[in-house]
Amino acid sequence: MLIRKIERFLRDHDMPPTLFGRLATHDPRFVLDLRNGRTPRAETARRVEQFMERYASARRDPARRSA
Repeated sequence: MLIRKIERFLRDHDMPPTLFGRLATHDPRFVLDLRNGRTPRAETARRVEQFMERYASARRDPARRSA
């Protein structure tokens, strides 16, 4: 479930939900809406998952950030 992955991501990266929403979807209310039952479109869910993968990867390998 996407919200569980996002909640884990937020904890792991000590990121506020509004910042996550802005960075991942340009919607600061995105996580709050998911918590309240919103179901994202498949394309949005895919973009969010890609964002989390890229962000986590860049944190593990700082050289990739400047590439």
